[in-house]
Amino acid sequence: MFARDIMTAPVRIVSPDATVAHARNLMVRHRISRLLVMENGILVGILTKKDIAYRMQKGEPAWRRRPLDRIPVGALMTENPVVVQPDTGVKAIARIFVGKNFSSVPVVDAGVVTGIITKTDLMKSVLVRQINMPVGDVMEDIPSVSLHHSLNHVISVMRERNDKILVTNDDGSPAGIISETNLAFYEDEPKISGVMGKEVTIMRRETAGGKPEATLMAVATVTAGDVMTSPVLTISPKAPLLQALALMEKHHVNSLVALENGTVTGIIKRDDIIKEVAK
Repeated sequence: MFARDIMTAPVRIVSPDATVAHARNLMVRHRISRLLVMENGILVGILTKKDIAYRMQKGEPAWRRRPLDRIPVGALMTENPVVVQPDTGVKAIARIFVGKNFSSVPVVDAGVVTGIITKTDLMKSVLVRQINMPVGDVMEDIPSVSLHHSLNHVISVMRERNDKILVTNDDGSPAGIISETNLAFYEDEPKISGVMGKEVTIMRRETAGGKPEATLMAVATVTAGDVMTSPVLTISPKAPLLQALALMEKHHVNSLVALENGTVTGIIKRDDIIKEVAK
């Protein structure tokens, strides 16, 4: 199979001058995780949900943590993305994804963008269905945080591991999963832009003496429990990989937590399967 056999077309595009809020709305509306950035018909970049999600870490420059309607797409996008040709083989594309830690590549034919290939598209390949091994042979360990950890800590762990993370209850049992999607498309986004976790001064009603009073109010910090997806879908590490694929497709997810005798033993992700295809 080749790029032209599995690519998604047509592609959704956005201008580098558009706001990130507009781009995020397009992603939500069309249920996609990235947009190609085009200027005067030329591909100049790509904006992904990860670019939007990671901007919220406190260590980032203050301008990156402004509300999304005040940040242009060009400020967060990845410039000059790697592209493939329509006749590029699936295994070669999988190797690009693994080697460069990409989640997508545009397909360009004679300078014209004809489509895009994502990890979801790669899963259409017959090479995936030919992998015959148990989940335990492919799965990875999974980083975890507690329900009460701050959003800043969550993003730090995700960046360090470049991975989604498991959220655990106080007794260590699985409570939820956090991915870039949870962060990029968090419904209460204004809460985590600009004033997140800070103390802000507000003016209260006038007193009997006729003067307004100023007071400090701490803005509640967003925690792991606020942004996670729950419940957690699980599978036995002894289950065949094809069973895991069927479960992912049924529930429209790209990972499953491996659970054995009530204990978390790892996670099986779409990325792990793509690594097998790349071999």
